[in-house]
Amino acid sequence: MIMNSNTSMYPRLLTLEPLDISPSNILPLFMFGAFTYCAILFFNITLMLTIALNQKLHKPMYILLFNMPINDILGASAFFPQMISSMLSQNRSITYTACYVQAFFVHLYGAGSLLILTVTAYDRYIAICYPLKYNTMMSPNNLLKIITTVWTTDLTVVCLLIALTYHQEVCSTKIVDIFCNNPSLMKLICGDIKLTNYYGLSITVLYQCVTLFVMFFTYIQILITCVSKRQSDAKSKAIQTCGTHLVVFLCMELSSLIAIISHRFENVSQYLRRTFGVAAMIFPPFLNPLIYGLKTKAIRQNITVLFRKKISQSSQTMIC
Repeated sequence: MIMNSNTSMYPRLLTLEPLDISPSNILPLFMFGAFTYCAILFFNITLMLTIALNQKLHKPMYILLFNMPINDILGASAFFPQMISSMLSQNRSITYTACYVQAFFVHLYGAGSLLILTVTAYDRYIAICYPLKYNTMMSPNNLLKIITTVWTTDLTVVCLLIALTYHQEVCSTKIVDIFCNNPSLMKLICGDIKLTNYYGLSITVLYQCVTLFVMFFTYIQILITCVSKRQSDAKSKAIQTCGTHLVVFLCMELSSLIAIISHRFENVSQYLRRTFGVAAMIFPPFLNPLIYGLKTKAIRQNITVLFRKKISQSSQTMIC
C-alpha cells in the first residue's frame, strides 16, 4: 500500500513481514514461543528476587547485575507478546503507535545491554586490578551515579532516535522486518532522512567504539593481572567469570551488529537479517540469567535457599 506523500495523516495500521509458517506448524511454534517467553520471565524474575531479598548480595557487582534482568524483561516483552499473538492469529498488522512503542523498547533493550555489560566489565576490572581501592571507587554514591548514567543515557539516546522519525510523513505501510525497529521505520518515510540516518549511524559507531574499547581494555588488564598473580584459585575464578562475561558480550554484539548492518544493504538476504535480529531478542534474555545465576556461586547458592524456603512454606501450608 502506497500513501500520498502530500498527506499529513499517518496510517492507522502497518504491516510486518509475513512469518511464512505452514498451518501445521502454527500451534507448535506458538507454544514454543509462549514457553520461551514464560521461561525468560521466570528466570529473570528469579534472579532479581534472589539479589533483592538477600542482604549478602547487596554489593556493587550484584547490584549492577540486577539491572540486566530488568533490561532483558523489557526486551523480551517488546518482542514476544506481539510475535506469539500474530503467530496464532496470522495477522501481521500493527498500529502505527504500537510499532513505534515496540521499536522504542527494542532499541532501549539493545543499547541498554551494551551499556550494562560495559559497566559490569568496569566493575570486574576495578575488583581484580585495584582490589584495595574497590570499596572507594565503587562506593554506594558512585554506584548510584553509574546506574543513573546508564539508564539516563539509554533513555535519552533512544528517545531522540525514535522521535526523529515519529513525526515524519510516510509513503508506505510495509515494515521490512518481522518486528518494528528504527531501520525498518526509516524506510517508510517519504522525505529527507539524512539527519535521522546520520544520527543513527553516529550513535551506532559511538556505542560500538566505546563498548569495544572498554571491554578489550579491561579484559587485557584483567588477564595481565591474573597471569601475574601466584594464587591459582583466584586466577582461575577471575578468568572463568570474565570469560563467561566476554562470551555473552560477543554474542550480543555480533547478533545486533549484523542485524543493524543488514538493513543498510538491499542485497542482504532477508532470512539472514531475520535470523540475527531474532537471535539478539531471544538468546540473551534467555541465557543471561542462566549463565550469571548458575556460574556465580553466591547467586546459585541463594537461589537454592530461596526455593527451599518456598517449598518448606508450601509443605507447612498443606499440612495445616
